[in-house]
Amino acid sequence: MSADLPDLLHRLNTWRLGFRAWRGSRPFWAGLLAIAGGVPIGALPYHHIKLGNLSLQMATQAGAGGLIIGVLLVTLGLTMWFHSVVRVFAGVASLVLALVSIPVSNFGGLLVGFLLSLIGGALAVSWVPGDVVADAASGTSDASGSSGSAVPSADPEEQRADVDELLVGVLEDIDGGRHRAAG
Repeated sequence: MSADLPDLLHRLNTWRLGFRAWRGSRPFWAGLLAIAGGVPIGALPYHHIKLGNLSLQMATQAGAGGLIIGVLLVTLGLTMWFHSVVRVFAGVASLVLALVSIPVSNFGGLLVGFLLSLIGGALAVSWVPGDVVADAASGTSDASGSSGSAVPSADPEEQRADVDELLVGVLEDIDGGRHRAAG
C-alpha cells in the first residue's frame, strides 16, 4: 500500500464534500437536465442514422433552428449552475425553448430532449435556496434574525402580530423601511 493513498483519499473526500456543497447551493439537477435536453435537440437534425442499408437523415429545413435551440438550452443550463440568481428566467426560457423545439427540431429531439428540457426548466423555476433552520430545543434565531419558540402560537391575534413583525423586519432589511405603509 502506497504512502500517498491516505493523502489521495483525503483530497478526494475534500473535493467530494466541496462539490456537494456547491451542488446544494444552486439548481444543479435542473441545469444538468437542461443541458442533457439541449444536446439531442441540437444534434439530431445533423445526425445520420444507419439501419443496415437504410440511411435515415433527420435533417429538416429548420436544422439551424434546432441547433440554435440546443445551444441556448446548454447555455441556460450552465447559467442555472453558475448564476443561480437568474434561475427563474433560465427556467422559463428553458420551458419555452422546449416547447418551441417540438415543431422546429424533429419533435423536440425525438421527445427525449423535449422532456429533459421541460423537466429541467420546471425544476429551475421551482428551486429555492435553503434557509438555515432554527434549533428547536434552544429557540435560537433563524436566518431572518427573529427569535421565537419552535411551536407556533394557537391564538390568531398573536400569529397576526408575529407575521406583521416579520414583514416589518423584512421591509426594514430591504430598504430601511421607506416603503412601509402607514398604519
